[in-house]
Amino acid sequence: MSIYLEDIPLSQAKFKFAEALKEAGLWGRLDAEVIQVDERALGRILAESVWAKISSPHYHAAAMDGFAVRSKDTAGAVLTSPVELIVSSSSIVVPTSTGVTSYVDTGDVLPDWVDAVIPIENVEPTDKQGKGTDNLRKPHSIKIREAVTPWFHVRLIGEDIVATQLILPAGHKLRPVDLGAIAAGGHDRISVARKPRVAIIPTGSELIDIGVKIKPGSIIEFNSVILGAQVNGWGGVAERRPIAIDNISDIRDSVSQVSLEFDLILLIAGSSAGAEDFSSRVIDSIGELIVHGIAVRPGHPVILGMIDKAGQKQPGENEIVEKVPIIGLPGYPVSATLTSELFVEPLLAKWLGSKPAEPVNVQAKLTRKITSPPGDDDYMRVAVGRVGDDMIAAPLSKGAGVITSLSRADGIVIVPRGSQGLQVGEAVNVKLYRPAAELERTIFIIGSHDMTLDLLTQYLAQYDRRLVSANVGSLAGLIALSRGEAHFAGSHLLDPESGEYNRSYIKQYMPGVPVKVLAFVTREQGLLVQKGNPKGINSLQDLIRTDVTFINRQRGAGTRVLLDYELRKNQIDQSLISGYSREDYTHLAVAAAVSSGRVDCSLGIAAAARALELDFVPLFSERYELIIPLEYFENVLLEPLFRVLHSKQFRKAVSGMPGYRIESMGELVCEII
Repeated sequence: MSIYLEDIPLSQAKFKFAEALKEAGLWGRLDAEVIQVDERALGRILAESVWAKISSPHYHAAAMDGFAVRSKDTAGAVLTSPVELIVSSSSIVVPTSTGVTSYVDTGDVLPDWVDAVIPIENVEPTDKQGKGTDNLRKPHSIKIREAVTPWFHVRLIGEDIVATQLILPAGHKLRPVDLGAIAAGGHDRISVARKPRVAIIPTGSELIDIGVKIKPGSIIEFNSVILGAQVNGWGGVAERRPIAIDNISDIRDSVSQVSLEFDLILLIAGSSAGAEDFSSRVIDSIGELIVHGIAVRPGHPVILGMIDKAGQKQPGENEIVEKVPIIGLPGYPVSATLTSELFVEPLLAKWLGSKPAEPVNVQAKLTRKITSPPGDDDYMRVAVGRVGDDMIAAPLSKGAGVITSLSRADGIVIVPRGSQGLQVGEAVNVKLYRPAAELERTIFIIGSHDMTLDLLTQYLAQYDRRLVSANVGSLAGLIALSRGEAHFAGSHLLDPESGEYNRSYIKQYMPGVPVKVLAFVTREQGLLVQKGNPKGINSLQDLIRTDVTFINRQRGAGTRVLLDYELRKNQIDQSLISGYSREDYTHLAVAAAVSSGRVDCSLGIAAAARALELDFVPLFSERYELIIPLEYFENVLLEPLFRVLHSKQFRKAVSGMPGYRIESMGELVCEII
């Protein structure tokens, strides 16, 4: 049995897995199936090249509604001296004389005796019977005022496809237009790669299905939904199996059962080395454990193995046991999703006879310094957008359990093992999850967190703009603006000496950067306390009580600046506050800490208290403003922002949130040059 967490490089893990698949005869396209050529074939992978059975068109066809002629009969026709042609009643009978024409519709078989078509709008009927649109096709004769060349307005045999030519090669993924080309080449059925069947088995006694009432200690099982969607999107057919509880025999039974009918098994969770992590033992008992642990984060405890079908590890005499590959994925959703991209997608592509997806790569500058584990490749999620002349990448949460870091991510930056991290402003290569065109419509706001920003994101989407926010605090937002890393910042930094918001800080941290300051909201700050306020916390003075625990905002956050100002004003010693040095980055994060019972209270906004059903003790009123560098204020990218700030719908939505006033929203507060 392999030792857990060997820390082998990703390339080595892939090589060992590929060798095991080759030995089992599973390295290559799976068997093919023949299907009908119709819309259901969309997205399938051709198992065999498609060669034309017939030409298209397979006859000389009229390319226009008009009159079929011998081109030589039109010789000499000019504007001032037209040529008159007699209209034959039949296009089938070959005329015995020259100067004869016959009416044809677009797509009609061209009579053998003609070699050109004159569009109907370019002829003149010569008799009364032919006058008028309805009778234009039935004149006794017509005049033409321009000669035509051979094969004028004629679709020749094989103009599109010539019989026996290659239409599409094997391995091609079928698009709508491909289906038309195949049908035009005379095919009604095609051979395509069979879709790999993938069983997904979530494990864990704490898991519950989506829709089941949740209670403390239970976790909604959604990893299988993500993985199933990935598999289907990559051309496979996923089947989510029932949750297997943390019991080695139950998990082994589940794996053995699906091994008979599926091409690949994904076993979720239980891949670490805890007391209830059974995946490696299950695989080793009914197959071969090939890899357990790779030097990649997130996704460290991946398992790669081969299962003997139906769990028959010891074959009988002269019996060959078929193998089924199994991948043990970590239980954390980000780890499971990313490692599925690393191992499942390329394997399905190999079985389908296609190529793995090749993401678009862009170069971008990091907005902040990041550290990485020195021995592992670090897959860092980033938000990406263009600010000025530079493409910038803002790192998102690194937690392996933070699925929103993937749903918000525009791409991945791979920090190679041995580097130990990257510096702010360093150029990085980003593998995009999102079309590159969307990045050009992205507005970056970096600064203080406010719950109305999510609402602003929703309204800007109506104007084809994508708002990406990074919650780093007011002061860090101003510094980011000075470095050209955002289009604007949200800030509520109170100057304790002047009583004004933001101005002195802008001058100090953004020297030489012309900005305009817009009013956004006035909001209430106060104490977030548990429902019913069981400890009777009603003022800042209560924070120094020995039975009260607190959680603070990070240094540089406007809320932290406000708190420190009020503590000094009220002569309250911050060292006496239990939890003053404990920090988090958003109003919702500190509200969650209070709601969960980790702490008794925090300073935050009323909307955060409402969101998590906490009580709120109002203490202060503050101005939250938008700081916009002049170069972006006048940029077309931000035009929709100003429309939204003055729209009745947005103002009504914000004013409906607790603790907000909007009377000055969108007004120019000041301009600092």
